[in-house]
Amino acid sequence: MTETATHTTTAFTPPTRFAVPGRIEVAGEVAARWQPATLTEIRRETPRASTFRLAVPGWAGHLPGQHLMLRLTAEDGYTAQRHYSLASAPDDSRHVELTLDHVADGEVSGWFHRVARPGDRVEVRGPLSGFFAWPGDRPALLLGAGSGVVPLMSMVRHHRARRLSVPLRMLVSARGPEDLIYARELGPETTPVFTRTAPAGTPVGRLAAAHLTPLLSEPPAGGWEAYVCGSNSFAEHASRLLVAAGQPVDRIRIERFG
Repeated sequence: MTETATHTTTAFTPPTRFAVPGRIEVAGEVAARWQPATLTEIRRETPRASTFRLAVPGWAGHLPGQHLMLRLTAEDGYTAQRHYSLASAPDDSRHVELTLDHVADGEVSGWFHRVARPGDRVEVRGPLSGFFAWPGDRPALLLGAGSGVVPLMSMVRHHRARRLSVPLRMLVSARGPEDLIYARELGPETTPVFTRTAPAGTPVGRLAAAHLTPLLSEPPAGGWEAYVCGSNSFAEHASRLLVAAGQPVDRIRIERFG
């Protein structure tokens, strides 16, 4: 989101629970309270996107796919708020990470990219939303474009950190290799799709049925839970491809921006 199984190891488990099948309840009182957060690290991901690591002493934990609300307050009292997906996997470090595109004329993203330095303080509230969360209990097929990869990467990191055996695959669309967020971190679970430029020998084009057919023609036991995140046009395109390839509509979760 932008400005707009069986566990083989034990690890931190956020204080959440299932409210109804397929939907996760967020931590009510904790999520509703604004908390201070301190910027501790900035990492460049692409020419337009950076990751911002925040220390949140009161953070109660989250699940991959959830997001938070962030608030900036100016010296004159003016405030600006935005929803941002969480990029980090849940753990007990009391830190969270956000990966933000530098949006043209973006009030909050502009501050992060042009002004923010380690030690700066903001406020956060969350975690929010249980619909798009993935606790790691079912096979996950992840489709993202641009910064839509952010909540999906939280899922990938969670899958790795917990050494989960449940199947997980990700297809992520970017204009070219230089625009592929987390490129250095992507592994064999990920298939990049380049729409404008690509390395030699790699086809150029939109996400297509050919990318999904091998995964949906022989799904894992229990089938896939599909998570789609990106712009409105990408979400519409990707969800239509999924349905055409046989993915049940009620097992497609969509988060859009823009």
